[in-house]
Amino acid sequence: MDDQTDLHRLADALNANGRDLELELEWLAQLLERRLALYFASPSTSPPLPSANLPPPSLEGSQSPYARFVSQHRLTPAERAVLLLALAPHLRPQLLDVLCTRNEATQRGFTEFGGVQSVTQGAFVPTGETAVFLLAGDDLAARLSAARLLDADQRLSCLDVLQLGATPTNESVLAGALQMSRRFLGLVTRGRETSPAFDQHFPARRVHTNLTWCDLVLPKATLEHLEEIRDWLLHGRTLLDDWGMGSRLRPGYTSLFCGPPGTGKTLSACLLGKLCNCEVYKIDLSMVVSKYIGETEKNLARVFDQAEHRGWILFFDEADALFGKRTRVEDSHDRYANQEVSFLLQRVEEFDGVVILASNLRNNIDDAFLRRFQSIVEFPLPRAAERLRIWREAFPRKVRLAAELDLMRLADRHELSGGTIVNVTRYAALRALSRGGDVILADDVEEGIRRELHKEGRAY
Repeated sequence: MDDQTDLHRLADALNANGRDLELELEWLAQLLERRLALYFASPSTSPPLPSANLPPPSLEGSQSPYARFVSQHRLTPAERAVLLLALAPHLRPQLLDVLCTRNEATQRGFTEFGGVQSVTQGAFVPTGETAVFLLAGDDLAARLSAARLLDADQRLSCLDVLQLGATPTNESVLAGALQMSRRFLGLVTRGRETSPAFDQHFPARRVHTNLTWCDLVLPKATLEHLEEIRDWLLHGRTLLDDWGMGSRLRPGYTSLFCGPPGTGKTLSACLLGKLCNCEVYKIDLSMVVSKYIGETEKNLARVFDQAEHRGWILFFDEADALFGKRTRVEDSHDRYANQEVSFLLQRVEEFDGVVILASNLRNNIDDAFLRRFQSIVEFPLPRAAERLRIWREAFPRKVRLAAELDLMRLADRHELSGGTIVNVTRYAALRALSRGGDVILADDVEEGIRRELHKEGRAY
């Protein structure tokens, strides 16, 4: 039922997007027609488009994902025009054919129209120059203002909507193609955002879980700290805006999760996101930290830029790599390492969402950093009663436990983390399947425990 409901919801979102984008693309066609008419007029007049009396369609009352995005971020007519220009090759490429006109004097396309030719279809792909021409024509002051919309620190880029493609060093920056983000294109063409691709340019991966909050087996004190983060996610914006605390508190929330592997740090972050309808992105520090000077800051900036104002939870696993005990600065590498940490601290403090840093040991984190966290959540190894509950809930419902398998004895005897217990149950369940049965044998469980302890360097 839930899957069917989700499909219906997506179908409704796409239909609503289609209705609104029909109006938007018709407006873009009018803008192009008006711009070209002014350009080819005799004598040529090419004022900025705002004076052309062509306001964008009203999206008031529409609940399409596209309309909500435009309304939420209060996009200006100029920003909407650039956005639609970049969307046109994906939605209605023939709309841009009017820009393929040949210049009789040069026997090639008009330089001022910009554009590049797509490799597969040979269609017109708009560039930064195309956007500036559409908005400003030949008016130099207006062109400079229009070009500013495409800068990396402006909204269309910061909201992860579009950016300019790279160009050779000897060419104009505006020669770069208008490139739609994968995320925003998903919002328009699929009815919901598409997660950014995990690669060297975006070293963060979305993580989630099928478990529920009731599945957490943690001490009461740990759960209370997690509930504090939950309350911030649900009510933090009200506290800052409606209750007027925004001038006294920074916009986000930072927490340190510390405890041995397998004690539930990542699971808790995922469940906080699931409970509060927030996406959780786990940052791969091995891809963030670079040996090349300045690259670490760039990698981190891409993650924070895309996460800004999106309600994401950013989860830094093994945070010791950046927040560990500092040593004396002895060479340039140490200085740049400290610079990277300072940059991350600045971005964390400016970030309006929740940042969670995880470490196996609290003592691994520098005390100067600990003072900047809103909370420190301890994840200890589960006690015997908690281990018994994990053992009972870890096995699949379809299996039967052998009579000699004493879960209470296992819980009392072996001090294991929840993650380790799950690994043991997986091993024992696979052994049962390999025999063609559904009975979990005590010997298989004991062998699974022996294997896990060996991995951890502990005696059985």
